[in-house]
Amino acid sequence: MTTDSARARPTKPTVVLWDWLRQNLFNTWYNAIISVVIAFLLYQLLSNLLGWLLTTQGWIAVLTNIRLLFVGRYPPDQVWRVEVVVALIALLTGLSGGVWKGIVRNLATGFGLILFVLSLIAFTFPNDGFNPMIAAPIFLLGSSALLALGIWGGSRIAERLRIPLIISWVLLYPIGILIIRGGVGLPVVETNLWGGLLLTLILSSSGIILSFPLGVLLALGRRSDLPIVKGFCIAYIELIRGIPLVTVLFMAQLMLPLFLPDQVRIDSVVRAMVAVTLFSAAYLAENVRGGLQSLPRGQAEAARALGLNSVQTTLLITLPQALRAIIPVLVGQFISLFKDTSLVVIVGLIDLLGIARTIYSQAEWKDFTGGVWRETLFVVAVIYWIFSFTMSRTSKKIEEKMSVGYR
Repeated sequence: MTTDSARARPTKPTVVLWDWLRQNLFNTWYNAIISVVIAFLLYQLLSNLLGWLLTTQGWIAVLTNIRLLFVGRYPPDQVWRVEVVVALIALLTGLSGGVWKGIVRNLATGFGLILFVLSLIAFTFPNDGFNPMIAAPIFLLGSSALLALGIWGGSRIAERLRIPLIISWVLLYPIGILIIRGGVGLPVVETNLWGGLLLTLILSSSGIILSFPLGVLLALGRRSDLPIVKGFCIAYIELIRGIPLVTVLFMAQLMLPLFLPDQVRIDSVVRAMVAVTLFSAAYLAENVRGGLQSLPRGQAEAARALGLNSVQTTLLITLPQALRAIIPVLVGQFISLFKDTSLVVIVGLIDLLGIARTIYSQAEWKDFTGGVWRETLFVVAVIYWIFSFTMSRTSKKIEEKMSVGYR
């Protein structure tokens, strides 16, 4: 026997594929023509793309130079140091996902899946004569297992790990650079041997990590009541924003040594890091200033009414709200910075794009029909897309969780 509420419950209409196509794609004669033409073009595009992906022999060049693509000319017998840094990142990411759950756990899971897929692909890498790369599949599998173990362990002792994890993330950058470069018992690997994805990630992460506090300080300085501080910040921001990044790189690489004493020499990678950081900080400062200006004046007035001074008001009230409001802009800038690091090839640094050019210029691939540049650049484009898409999706999840842009 059915109740009145059960009889009154509406039933969902079944959606038939043809009805959906007729209502959305073939509802008028001109929409039908446009749909058929687009479907034909998509078929031609996808069939040609799949045919090229499955039949081209250029993948041999990519697999043969996979180490060059990822770490450049980094000494083969020292690649384990890069692997140690990746393992540390995997462990900290897993522990963070176990402690904070939510978005962080989703990010950690995605990172673990990437490591697992790379480990499966790594079994197809050819042996180019040194032992560390033979262990690449085992290392990647171990890193993904370490990440999964971190998620499990972090969820068990979450309360005890929060502060140590924050400290560990702060220390990871200098420790990682120290391990990769060497010193303190490790052989020094000069930065002119760094290259490929390793150099791209170092430059972009350095720019993101170091430019954030500098940009916030510049934004606060531009709103300062001290004329000298305000004038300096305005002059710096407007000057840097008025010139392209490649000009800043040329200034750092070519002109800066002219102003230094002969006995003072700054590493080329360090100069590129500084140039990228200074350039990114100017744009980030304007984004933060826009977020601060979007806050109603009543926020600061309420803070003063509670007895907070200007420093407490900024750190506890206005700045957190401003940063929350500009999350989409910040992530967009970080994605742009990650891709803009490819400009360092102009000043002699061999990043991911520079290594790709080196690979398809090698003499042994000249006999391939059309060369191997399509395959090499396709792999580079996929790598850039993976990192950019990950940052974009993570930003979207953060916005949804914090209700940024929603009312």
